[in-house]
Amino acid sequence: MKADTHPDYHMIKVQMTDGTVFETRSTWGKEGETLALEIDPTSHPAWTGGTKQLQEGGRVARFNKKFGGLTLKK
Repeated sequence: MKADTHPDYHMIKVQMTDGTVFETRSTWGKEGETLALEIDPTSHPAWTGGTKQLQEGGRVARFNKKFGGLTLKK
Protein backbone atom coordinates (compact mmCIF):
# COMPACT_ATOMS: atom_id res chain seq x y z
CA MET A 1 0.00 0.00 0.00
CA LYS A 2 1.28 3.47 -0.85
CA ALA A 3 2.22 5.80 1.96
CA ASP A 4 0.39 9.14 2.42
CA THR A 5 -2.61 8.20 0.26
CA HIS A 6 -5.24 8.64 2.96
CA PRO A 7 -6.50 12.11 3.93
CA ASP A 8 -5.85 13.53 7.38
CA TYR A 9 -9.00 13.13 9.50
CA HIS A 10 -9.38 15.37 12.53
CA MET A 11 -12.13 16.65 14.83
CA ILE A 12 -14.07 19.77 13.74
CA LYS A 13 -17.21 21.49 14.99
CA VAL A 14 -20.26 21.87 12.72
CA GLN A 15 -22.65 24.74 13.44
CA MET A 16 -26.21 24.28 12.15
CA THR A 17 -28.40 27.19 10.99
CA ASP A 18 -30.35 27.12 14.27
CA GLY A 19 -27.12 27.57 16.27
CA THR A 20 -26.64 24.02 17.53
CA VAL A 21 -23.09 22.70 17.35
CA PHE A 22 -21.79 19.14 17.16
CA GLU A 23 -18.36 17.58 16.71
CA THR A 24 -17.42 15.15 13.97
CA ARG A 25 -14.39 13.83 12.12
CA SER A 26 -13.63 15.44 8.77
CA THR A 27 -10.92 16.29 6.27
CA TRP A 28 -12.26 19.87 6.04
CA GLY A 29 -10.21 22.68 7.56
CA LYS A 30 -7.89 22.21 10.51
CA GLU A 31 -8.27 20.59 13.91
CA GLY A 32 -10.83 22.45 16.06
CA GLU A 33 -12.19 24.78 13.34
CA THR A 34 -15.93 25.43 13.05
CA LEU A 35 -17.84 24.78 9.82
CA ALA A 36 -20.92 27.05 9.67
CA LEU A 37 -23.65 25.56 7.48
CA GLU A 38 -25.89 27.78 5.34
CA ILE A 39 -28.34 24.95 4.54
CA ASP A 40 -29.15 21.97 6.75
CA PRO A 41 -32.06 19.59 7.43
CA THR A 42 -33.73 22.13 9.76
CA SER A 43 -33.97 24.83 7.07
CA HIS A 44 -33.96 23.18 3.63
CA PRO A 45 -37.37 22.63 1.93
CA ALA A 46 -36.42 19.10 0.89
CA TRP A 47 -36.47 18.07 4.56
CA THR A 48 -39.10 20.48 5.89
CA GLY A 49 -41.71 19.71 3.22
CA GLY A 50 -42.01 23.29 2.06
CA THR A 51 -41.52 22.71 -1.63
CA LYS A 52 -44.15 24.13 -3.97
CA GLN A 53 -43.98 21.21 -6.39
CA LEU A 54 -44.91 18.66 -3.73
CA GLN A 55 -47.91 20.72 -2.65
CA GLU A 56 -49.30 21.19 -6.15
CA GLY A 57 -48.70 17.68 -7.44
CA GLY A 58 -46.86 16.52 -10.52
CA ARG A 59 -47.18 17.15 -14.23
CA VAL A 60 -50.38 15.14 -14.62
CA ALA A 61 -52.08 17.03 -11.78
CA ARG A 62 -51.08 20.37 -13.34
CA PHE A 63 -52.33 19.24 -16.76
CA ASN A 64 -55.68 18.11 -15.33
CA LYS A 65 -56.02 21.37 -13.41
CA LYS A 66 -55.44 23.38 -16.58
CA PHE A 67 -57.34 21.27 -19.13
CA GLY A 68 -59.58 19.09 -16.96
CA GLY A 69 -62.81 20.82 -17.96
CA LEU A 70 -62.36 20.32 -21.71
CA THR A 71 -64.40 17.61 -23.38
CA LEU A 72 -64.82 16.44 -26.95
CA LYS A 73 -68.45 17.12 -27.91
CA LYS A 74 -70.03 16.24 -31.24
